[in-house]
Order: sequence, then C-alpha cells, then structure tokens
Amino acid sequence: MSEPPLKPVLQKPPGYRDPNLPAAAQSGFRPPPRKPVLPPSFNARRRNRSFCRVCCCWLCIFVLVLVLLAVIGGLVFYIWFDPKFPVFHIRSFRITRFNVTERPDGTYLDAATTTRLEMKNPNVKITYYYGETEVGVSVGEGGDETPVGTTAVPGFTMWKQSTMSLKVKTKVSNTLVDDWVGKRLRRRYRNKILAVNAEARMKVGVSVAGLKVGKVAVTVKCDGITVKELDGGDMPKCVIDMLKW
Repeated sequence: MSEPPLKPVLQKPPGYRDPNLPAAAQSGFRPPPRKPVLPPSFNARRRNRSFCRVCCCWLCIFVLVLVLLAVIGGLVFYIWFDPKFPVFHIRSFRITRFNVTERPDGTYLDAATTTRLEMKNPNVKITYYYGETEVGVSVGEGGDETPVGTTAVPGFTMWKQSTMSLKVKTKVSNTLVDDWVGKRLRRRYRNKILAVNAEARMKVGVSVAGLKVGKVAVTVKCDGITVKELDGGDMPKCVIDMLKW
C-alpha cells in the first residue's frame, strides 16, 4: 500500500506575527541585563576602605607639615641665635704626690693630683646650665693608662660669653699596678713626659631668652697631653661627645 503524499510546509508571509509570542520577542528587542543586587555589608566595606585611605592621606600631610615647620623653626633658631658649643681645655695639671713602690707582693701607686679644667661659653644669646659633673683623671696612655681618682663637682651655670674653671682634686692610695706599668709611669713622670687624661661626665641644659630646655648627657674627653706641654702653655681643645656615657 502506498503512503499518502506529504503536505508541503507553508512559508510564513513577510510581516507575520505569531499571536502566541510577546511583542518584545517579535520585534527583536532584548531588555538590558539587570544589575546584581549586592548585600549591604559589601557597600559598608567599600565605604570603610575609602575612609581609611582619606585618613591615611591626611595623616601623611599632617606629618609632613610638622616636619616642615620643625625644619623652618630650627633654621630660624640657628640664624637668630647662632648657637655654639662650649669650649673645654685643661688649663693646668699638678702632681702633688707620685710614688711608685715595689714590694714583694706587687707594685703599688700612691698619687695625688690637681687639675684645672677651663670652660668657655662663646654664645651671645645662650646660657648653659650644668648638673652635677663627675670628673675622672688618669695618667699614662695606651696600655699603661692608670686612673688616679674621680671627683664630683656640684652643678653650675655658664652665663653668656663667660669663662670659668673647675678645680678638681683626685688621689689614689696603694693602688696595685703591673710591674712594667709602674716602672714606665715613674720614668715618664721624672722626665715630665707623663700623659694626662681627664674625662668629665655631665648633663647640660640650654637657656634661651629665659626659657630653659631639658638637659642632655655630655662627655668631655681631654686626652694625650703631657705635663711638659701644659707647663709650656699648650691647651689643646677637649672633645665633646653628646648622648654618650
């Protein structure tokens, strides 16, 4: 038996609209995609990050302004007041007693000294005030340097463009030293080539226009000058170390 012939598919005429489809689909228009709805916590985090960035920027600006003001203030202070460090010298050194005794149990040093330390304030507008000063004196140099005592000096004030001196007396009794050190010290003492060393530890403050600034630790070292040089009038400057003890 033969199959019935297939019916041809009818083509849709131009402009045909299917009544079962919505009008938007027939016109080819597609609506824009909808933005995803974000949780409220996500927006809060973004606001917090922006706030932190703003705070950091303002903090950096504030620090830079402070640094700039400090530099400008320091420059104005330096130009106006022209600050200078005080100057220290060993003006004189006297050994009133110096005995090196050799005994069966060792070599002993018995000495007494008087040191005059001169200080000068060259500033026109700045006053220095000192706390208690500890002065240590030693003789010899290198491996044979030997302490001969320490003295504490009460606090004092150095006015503008003033000069003053500290008289420091020290002594040691029956101090044990190496045999070779004792012989070398005695020989150099007799030849007046014994080296003298003084170290002063103090706290120094500054007074400017009646305003006092806090004290800082200062160490003054006067090393390597001989008794013969001091007797000849030599007064080399001492070295100032700030914030070192």
